[in-house]
Amino acid sequence: METGQHATRRGGVPLGDLLLSAIAAVSWAFIAMAGVAALGLHLLGADSAGSLGPMTAAVVALGVGGRVTPSGDVSAFGLQGAQADTAIDVAPLGVGLVGALLVSWFFLRSLRGAGVEVSPGELLARAGAVVVLFVGMLGGLAWAGHDIITIDGSKLGLNDIPGAGDLPGDIGDKLPGGIGGLLPDRLGDLADAKASVGFTVQTGATLLGGAAFVVGVLLIALLASRRTPLPPALGAVHRVVRPAASALVTVVLVAVLAGLAAALYAMIGDDHPKRIAGAALLGAPNGVWLALPLGMFVPWDGKATGALAQVLPDPLDDFLRLSSDQPVTLGRLAELDGRVWLLAVAVAVMMLFAGVLTAVRTPLDRGALGFAGRCALRLGVVTALAMPLLVWLTDVSAGASLSVLGFDAFDAGIELHGHLGMAVLLGAAWGAGAGALGALLAYGTGAAGGRVAALAGAAPPARASTYEQAGPYEPSRPYRPSNPDTNPYLKNPYDERTDLTGAPTLASPIRPDLPRRRGKNTKGEWPAPPPPPPPPEVNRGDENRR
Repeated sequence: METGQHATRRGGVPLGDLLLSAIAAVSWAFIAMAGVAALGLHLLGADSAGSLGPMTAAVVALGVGGRVTPSGDVSAFGLQGAQADTAIDVAPLGVGLVGALLVSWFFLRSLRGAGVEVSPGELLARAGAVVVLFVGMLGGLAWAGHDIITIDGSKLGLNDIPGAGDLPGDIGDKLPGGIGGLLPDRLGDLADAKASVGFTVQTGATLLGGAAFVVGVLLIALLASRRTPLPPALGAVHRVVRPAASALVTVVLVAVLAGLAAALYAMIGDDHPKRIAGAALLGAPNGVWLALPLGMFVPWDGKATGALAQVLPDPLDDFLRLSSDQPVTLGRLAELDGRVWLLAVAVAVMMLFAGVLTAVRTPLDRGALGFAGRCALRLGVVTALAMPLLVWLTDVSAGASLSVLGFDAFDAGIELHGHLGMAVLLGAAWGAGAGALGALLAYGTGAAGGRVAALAGAAPPARASTYEQAGPYEPSRPYRPSNPDTNPYLKNPYDERTDLTGAPTLASPIRPDLPRRRGKNTKGEWPAPPPPPPPPEVNRGDENRR
């Protein structure tokens, strides 16, 4: 079996490796999501109201794009038909982000063993295996994610009040209007009150949402990973898309880490640090990714009523209570708290960092202006696509109402929706400006193109043969040309060499029946053959003596 060092893998995709990588990706992702959801619910104290297992399954389903339908029924005071209508459309992005990171890491790691290039069949096979297993596991959570919490008034101890219908201490006689005479009967009715609140994961909608979630995660991972091979037809993605996509994804994840650090700072000195920690685990990406488009001046429409408005950060909760008919903008929020302008400064620094990263990871061509234009165009397009996605993910729609015989006794809700069209336009403008400025800064400091991945070189990788090794070793550039007079590996062992007396040495065997071979000099020319040796001189005295 091939080891992945060749340019392309020979033969078909190994089935065992494909299944093991898909199982590892999906299983570890669901284990991590379940752990984060359970820990967050426990810190929020939700397990005191019901079973933690079904609630964890429901939260995981919500985190990956599923839908949960809450329902309630209240019967009290002999009245029938009292319904508690509840609607929730909020995704705990902290749970989904953990699963997305693990699925991406295992999936990309399995592709990197394919070599410099991966065939389209292998790419589709590996992605399809992950999607199928992910949806199958999500179907199991949809089956387990339902529960009913029942509140029984008989367990409140109201029937144990002494006095047999009379309040103790003649309290009823002291109340005006004869109200005291009615209270014992009403308390007895309250003792018979029963309330049940349940939630059920919608199987069909959850499976469709989970499939869209995992496909989107794999697509973003392929576009943002700079060291993962792609099919030969997608070779331009290495140089055009991946530098900008990886830079923006890096910055967005760093922003989430900053949100978690802010939550950790808020826990210091707070009366309920566990609640802050639980909310941060489940919803830190919700708040951070809501702030990014808002810092780019993307307007939002929303309203907040009742107790649910308390979950929004300040001053957004006050603005929605006072001006629910006006769009939420950064300028209007700054009228309530001037520190909101720091959000725009933070977004500007973040986008500039993304522009510098794009320039550092983009292959450098000649010309500063042309290089800046290419970086601006690429980061602008990527940001224009990313900002509407963040706006759509952070949409909030939650409401609860208790109606008794047609009269609303309780009403609370949150509605917050961003403008997708403005998110596209403003994202393109911010990305183009940050890309151009970051490219000029990187070019001026000499850092442009300094972190280009091997797959994103200036020229596309050559189509090597099947047996040609990619090889991790690359020889360094020589400092000066090689000299055959000083380099022993460039010398010809059959060159003519003589000692001090002029006789041939043993290091250069000379055979009279073979032509002498001589190497080229430093100029690449063959040297002239040496002159023939002179004839030996004859001693005439020796001949006379003979």
